[in-house]
This record gives sequence, structure tokens and C-alpha cells, in this order.
Amino acid sequence: MSRPTGNTPFPERARTLAPKQYGLHEDPVRPSEPIPVRVWLVTVRGDEFETDAVALAWTRRAVNVEYIDKHGRRDSAWVWAGAVTRRPPASTLPTVSG
Repeated sequence: MSRPTGNTPFPERARTLAPKQYGLHEDPVRPSEPIPVRVWLVTVRGDEFETDAVALAWTRRAVNVEYIDKHGRRDSAWVWAGAVTRRPPASTLPTVSG
């Protein structure tokens, strides 16, 4: 289930894991700086895509990522850890112009 951010229309929003899936009783690790990653996302509509993102937090099972969608809108989602790989540290999330 996805959550409204005010940026991304519902059908285009990435599906996000429920708290009990990513670790309801587990304190997520939150790095001092977001970590550059590459992530596979699935939208509410069912479209799949791989994109650059940053990891904001993680548990043993899942990662909370922030990404820019194909229309330049910033959003975030909790995804399974297996859908995420690290990018080189010099990489950053593209900025949203406007």
C-alpha cells in the first residue's frame, strides 16, 4: 500500500511495504547521510522500473528509498532489501528543478 506524498499521482506511486513487512518492532537504521542506491520499483498500476535512489533507512528485511519518478517528482517507498543495490558513494539523487 502506498501513502500520499502530494507529489505523485496514486497509480504512478511505487508500492510500499507495510510496517509489519519491513519490521514493525525493529528500529530502522538511519544513516547520517543518505546512501546512493539502485532500486527496482513496482507502481500501484503494476509498472516496473529500475532507477537511481538514495537509502534513507533500512531494517533486516527492507530499505526505505527516496527516488525521482519519470516525471521529475520526488517520492519514497519501503521495498524489499533484495530490490536494492549500492551505487558508488560519489553518486547522488538527481535534483528536482522548478
